[in-house]
Amino acid sequence: MQVLRLEALSDNYIFLLCDRPNRGDCGCYTTTASAGAYGDRQKNIAAVVDPAQAQPVLKKLHELKLNLVAIFNTHHHSDHVGANKELIQLFPDVKVYGGAEDRGRIPGQKVFLQEGERVKFADRVAEVIFVPGHTRAHIAYYFPPQNPEETGELFCGDTLFAGGCGRLFEGTPTQMVESLSKLRSLPENTRVWCAHEYTLKNLQFALTVDGNNPHLQQRYDEVKAYRNRGEATVPSLLEIEKRTNPFLRWDQPALQSATKSKDSVQTFARLRGMKDRF
Repeated sequence: MQVLRLEALSDNYIFLLCDRPNRGDCGCYTTTASAGAYGDRQKNIAAVVDPAQAQPVLKKLHELKLNLVAIFNTHHHSDHVGANKELIQLFPDVKVYGGAEDRGRIPGQKVFLQEGERVKFADRVAEVIFVPGHTRAHIAYYFPPQNPEETGELFCGDTLFAGGCGRLFEGTPTQMVESLSKLRSLPENTRVWCAHEYTLKNLQFALTVDGNNPHLQQRYDEVKAYRNRGEATVPSLLEIEKRTNPFLRWDQPALQSATKSKDSVQTFARLRGMKDRF
């Protein structure tokens, strides 16, 4: 499986998962995977995660001569499902996946997923993780590595960001802590494919509450340099997030001191409120 990051709107990322027999140099991030619980194993197929706009997806599909077979939506917000209808019109056999709780909110949804279910693409199997908080129905897709030397791939929508987490639009702090705990428990060599380029702003906030963290200080300098060169900061690595992302560190003394609470949910809730006002 190859993962290709596409830019959309002002700061969205769309992820194209590719299964190609002769890959060549397509600018993809390569994994040992591929896809397809779509009958017999196919080649030259693609799946797309959270297509905000159709044009970047269609351009890359045409360039690589790929047939779109699946849309994996994490939640119903328009900047994650905006291209569903157009892609369905052009690829009428495409399957649209999303959370069971999003029934009626994701255009064209055919598959209604719950915690613990699995989806296949090429020869890779993703675990579905129910992660409410940003919305009440949010899910994430986690492709475990096929051997210990490789990375897993986490497509987490707006639940976990590089250096941050999503706003609580429909969920509660308790739900979000539970959701982020699930993601935090994944192997550290998991690549975090979050859906927005928010990293620099997130780390600027993180320094206000965890400024003595040397890992955070170093990461901020690196990310600032990336952005000055116009480079993306996604994917991140879960190992880095656990060291530097305040929204995965609610049980650390520095963050508890910053929020004046030793309660995990209250610490998280206060951090989220501070970030909302940042």
